[in-house]
This record gives sequence, structure tokens and C-alpha cells, in this order.
Amino acid sequence: MSLATIIRSEDQLLLPTYDRQKVLFEKGKGVYLWDSRGQRHLDFLSGIGVNALGYGHPAIQRVLKRQASRLIHVCNLFFHEYQAELAKRLTRISGLDRAFFCNSGTEAWEGALKFARAYARTLGTNGHKPKWRILALENSFHGRTFGALATTGQAKYRDPFGPMLPGVSFVEFNDIADLKRKFDGSVCAVCIETIQGEGGIRPVSSEFLNAARSLTKRSGALLLLDEIQCGLGRTGRYFAYQRYGVQPDIVTVAKPLAGGLPLGAILTTNRVANAIHPGMHGSTFGGGPLACAVAIEFLKILDQSLDHITELGEYFRSKLDALKAKHACVVDVRGMGLMLAMELNSADAAKATVAQMLKRKILINRTNETALRFLPPYTIQKKHVDEVIRALDDVLSQNASRISKPKSLARSKS
Repeated sequence: MSLATIIRSEDQLLLPTYDRQKVLFEKGKGVYLWDSRGQRHLDFLSGIGVNALGYGHPAIQRVLKRQASRLIHVCNLFFHEYQAELAKRLTRISGLDRAFFCNSGTEAWEGALKFARAYARTLGTNGHKPKWRILALENSFHGRTFGALATTGQAKYRDPFGPMLPGVSFVEFNDIADLKRKFDGSVCAVCIETIQGEGGIRPVSSEFLNAARSLTKRSGALLLLDEIQCGLGRTGRYFAYQRYGVQPDIVTVAKPLAGGLPLGAILTTNRVANAIHPGMHGSTFGGGPLACAVAIEFLKILDQSLDHITELGEYFRSKLDALKAKHACVVDVRGMGLMLAMELNSADAAKATVAQMLKRKILINRTNETALRFLPPYTIQKKHVDEVIRALDDVLSQNASRISKPKSLARSKS
């Protein structure tokens, strides 16, 4: 089926929720995707962080084929052999005690909010205000379901669906004074993306995260960290919070966990888990045998990949910093590991750069309007970074040339 036919069919049949690039991909291998015209594209977005091992990884393929021939799904009223093993690996690397499996990042975040409220109820009031309020951060993004939206600090995502769920207040990003003003005994949870993803790849400051940890510990509230995009190796550590020396009460993960299959997880402490009993939460598809078997293999590979991620992340960052020094349109470079952003001085420049990189068969995207987002597979090599940097250098140079060209000359060329 041709790209044009698919576009016509989608226009008639699908809800208009995506503004897709007009490319039809048919296969992938390693860090590359091939479109319907047989053209190869270097993927530095990896399905927005999902395909962290690239495409067609042989170990993942072996597990997929083996498990698909045995058992794909069994409901959570019965046991299968992989949930406990996956939970053991996740709790070992996170320093937490318990896991719950679901289908996606937003589902994991919904569950985390429920667990925070449930835990708060076990504390009682002791004559004080009941704990039920939630503090989240401005510019954050936690997902598109109602609880996740209510804690998402960007009006463009919330406003079409208001009113939101009550009880959420927003704190200025990295503003400790604002956090302290809005924190009181009624707060049951403080919600933080360790690195804001959709907000433009903005790491929380060490001072802010430690302040949130201190406040929550003293009051009995919970610290909830959303590592759906920045977790599971993306920063060169198993979890981004491990770079800060802070331990959360709950952390949520998803994107790369099952090598491209839908799987999310909530990781928490025994203390929080004691507030949950059968029937309070569940998932029809979450933690099925196929997804869990693949996730175990992913974590085995990740154990051997962290040094490589750190090395390539530092190399990539140094090259982006060099572009910043060269091009006036680049206002910032930030991020950790292989979760990096280059912020340009306008949304139009960022949008044009993404389109021009696509013409050069390199996949990136922009987030928070002006930030070019780079989430490449963990399997990239320096040669792939160099290819992206050369293309970016060329695109930024051409953009600067067009902007600086006198209008009269530009008209005469048209």
C-alpha cells in the first residue's frame, strides 16, 4: 500500500490526534529505518526513547520468537514465570522493594498517584489536615490520562479537557522558595520528572530535588519521580535520580523497558506497598509473559551498556557544545547521557531544522517548541554522532545564510 493511500485512509478513519511526517517506514535494522522508497534513515529519536536498543537486536528477536511460540498472554488471576524475575531485577537496580506492571507510562503515573493517596490514608490525621494535595512542577509532562494531565504543568495539554481533577498545585521549576511556600501538612506527594522531557530536556537541580526529599521525609509525604523518558539507562545510570544521590518513594518507568512492546512499571517501597491490597488496582494486559520476557532480556543487555551510554553521551554533548560556540542561533545545550537537547532561538528555526534533517535522512524532533531533542538508541557509535553533527552544522549554516541574506537579493532569487 502506498504512502498516499495510507494518508487518505487515515484522514477518513482515524481521529486527527497526530501531525505525522509524510514518511512510510517498512523495516528497521540497528540504528536505521528504511522507508517505502528504500531510503535509509539514521534514527536519533528511537520512537521517542522506546527503541533504546535500535531495531532487530538479535537477543531481543530470539526472546520474542521463543516466547511468542509458548505463551503471549495470561490474565493476572494466574501466575506466569516472568513477573517475579523482572521485579527482582528492577528492584535490585532501583533500590526499591516492590513492582507493579502496567501497559504504559501514563498508566504507571496514574497508579503512582493512586498509591500516594492510598498511603496517605493509612497515616491518619492526628488532629491535622488530611494529606491529599499533590504538588507538581510547572512545565512538566506526565501523560494524557486525567490524573496525569492534572499533574502536567503545561496549559496547552490541560485546557481542552478541563476542569481537571482537584487537589493539584504547581511549583515553579527549580524554585525552592516556591516549593516551601506551597508545601504544608496536607501534601501527600511531590511529583517530579528528574529530567523534564516534553518540557525541553531540563534536568531538575540537585538543590531542588534534595529540598523536595527533605520536605517529604519530614512530613510523611511521598516523593514521586517520573523516569518514563529519562530512566532505564538513558542518562548512563539505571535511573537518573542515581546521579543525584536521592532515593524516591515511588518511581515510574516505561518507554524502553520491553524493547518496543508496551510495558510500564511502578517501583515503590514496602512501606507504600503495605497500603495496597487485592482489588485496589489492576491491569488486564500489564505484565504479560511476552512483554516481561523481553524486558528481562533488555535489562541483561542494559547491564553491559551503561559505560557505552556514558561515553557516547559525553562525546555527543561535546560536539553539540562546539556547534553552540559556532552558531549564534543555538542558545543552550543540556541533558545527560543520551538524552540531550539543543535549544534554538526560535520555534520556526527549530521546526525548519527538524524538517531539513529529515531531508538528510536523519530523524530528530523538537519539544517545547524551540528544543531539538536527541534520544538515539544506546547502540550508536561515534560515527553516527559525527554524521548527525555534520548535518546539523550544515543545516544551521544554511539557515543563518538565508536569514542574513538581504531581502532585495532574496526577492531577486525567487
